[in-house]
Amino acid sequence: MKNLVIGSFMVASLFVASSCQKDNMGNAQYASVLAVSTDGTTSVIEANLKSALITTSDLTDSELASILKMKEEEKLARDVYSVLAQKWGSVVFSNISAAESNHLNAIVLLMTSYGVTDTSIGEVGVFADPVVQALYDELVAKASVSVEEAYKTGALIEEMDIKDLDEVLTTTTNENVTLVFENLLKGSRNHLRAFNLQLTNLGIVYTPTYISQTDYDLIVNSPMEKGKQYRMNGQGNGQGNGNGNGQKGQGNRGTGTCNN
Repeated sequence: MKNLVIGSFMVASLFVASSCQKDNMGNAQYASVLAVSTDGTTSVIEANLKSALITTSDLTDSELASILKMKEEEKLARDVYSVLAQKWGSVVFSNISAAESNHLNAIVLLMTSYGVTDTSIGEVGVFADPVVQALYDELVAKASVSVEEAYKTGALIEEMDIKDLDEVLTTTTNENVTLVFENLLKGSRNHLRAFNLQLTNLGIVYTPTYISQTDYDLIVNSPMEKGKQYRMNGQGNGQGNGNGNGQKGQGNRGTGTCNN
């Protein structure tokens, strides 16, 4: 837990702040919901995410199931990286573990915005689903063999997240789910780039399992991604960096202010 706190502080200290932007009408405020550090560690700015959420129809059973599954995957990533940060003393694992904890908070925020009351996360390394528990135990055991295997495990977890996030984004029509999952996807791609860099520095060529070699190469050979700007409906803090015009349908949203 101490390492997680230290990791959180280090991640926060690396984030680059940028001002909110006004639209052509001079009223509506826009800001990114992502903060990306120079090493690729990517976190969600919760105040901005809360401001960017809009009123939609209720979640479908399928969408709720996907959110619950992703909550478990983000917890899996956080818990594994926390153990590996202590095992190998790696700043990369400390920082990304803190970011995954933040991603978990973003999913909980999405759930509570739809009135989902059971948002419990549970103890580190403990999962209600026996399949996820077995996967956690397997990954920790494998990653404890060597630091090389640890970075491979990090890459494996991130590409698993990429695959599952992509699948949901091809089926959901809910704008809030799309917003959250698109930004988590950018975070996973950035974290994959970070782990690939560590492997490359060790002279290791990683072979992906969950995504194609072509997709993997496209990701790791491209720059770190930054979040696009979303219209703030409430109170955002204006941190983070990025570009873009926000998501579809934003013209009907309310206005708000961002504090820099």
